Amino acid sequence: MKKIKLGTQGLEVSNIGLGCMGMSFSYAPFPSKEESILLIRKAIEKGIDFFDTAEVYGPYTNEELIGEAIKPFKDIVIATKFGFNIQDGKMIGVDSTPKTIRNSVEGSLKRLGTDCIDLLYQHRVDPNVPIEEVAGTVKDLITEGKVKYFGLSESGAQTIRKAHAELPVSALQSEYSLWTRIHESEIIPTIEELNIGFVPFSPLGKGFLTGAIDEKRKFENSDIRFVIPRFTEEARLKNRALIEIISSFAQNHQCTNAQIALAWVMSRNSMTVPIPGTTKIERLLENIDSTDVKLSQEDLKELTEASEQIKIEGTRYTEAMEKSTGL
Repeated sequence: MKKIKLGTQGLEVSNIGLGCMGMSFSYAPFPSKEESILLIRKAIEKGIDFFDTAEVYGPYTNEELIGEAIKPFKDIVIATKFGFNIQDGKMIGVDSTPKTIRNSVEGSLKRLGTDCIDLLYQHRVDPNVPIEEVAGTVKDLITEGKVKYFGLSESGAQTIRKAHAELPVSALQSEYSLWTRIHESEIIPTIEELNIGFVPFSPLGKGFLTGAIDEKRKFENSDIRFVIPRFTEEARLKNRALIEIISSFAQNHQCTNAQIALAWVMSRNSMTVPIPGTTKIERLLENIDSTDVKLSQEDLKELTEASEQIKIEGTRYTEAMEKSTGL
């Protein structure tokens, strides 16, 4: 599998990663631990070496799962995240104080079964802690050999600039797909200017862009999509217009909707590595094969322009989630 450099500090990963959150958080019902371990190890067998988790996924259980799954393997790149106050198994707001960062890292190291975290993201910006202080704490952890590379998640352009000036940022993780493009105006140009890698999460629109979720699908109460405005029955019906466009390109290229959606994301720039999540091996293999889909510049222009004509119904999160979610 092709390797991609994220940032200019030396981080190099497979050109598609695996988002592991859904194996134990947000997308119930969850597979068994044994099924998830089998899937992770299949991903490694197929060339994926970049796995994404966070302490709040569970909390904690997702990191434990990853740690067990990768134990027999070498040269695996694990990205995890800090940035929330977790009390009695629940997230109680953002917290990126130095003490919390250090406590989070020590916990993550134990759960992942490693002595050094490859890529450490601030999960969400903490308005009460200057980003320079956050970056300074991570810089100390790098000096101590507990972290290799620094990343940010869902950060604004000015935060990225301030953090990068204190400690070079290797990667920004933010939501990006054919139906979530809010970062194109300012944030993506900023990271491209600063040579920061881009790690899009939910590149398949939480499953919607595959075409497999129609307006009749019922979500469990514990599935995050149960409350997301974009996934109401009415919104899904209206948003089918985007699926029809993706489907036409998939037919022309003799591939699946998911593969077209991922190929479009990967074409963003030479430092873009999406991390689609799945709990099914057949979907994992389908996603991996998207790296072989070739879209010409004319294809990309046509797909981009056609998708821009569709008004997406519903916001990507509720207002409360936008302010406080750890997803």
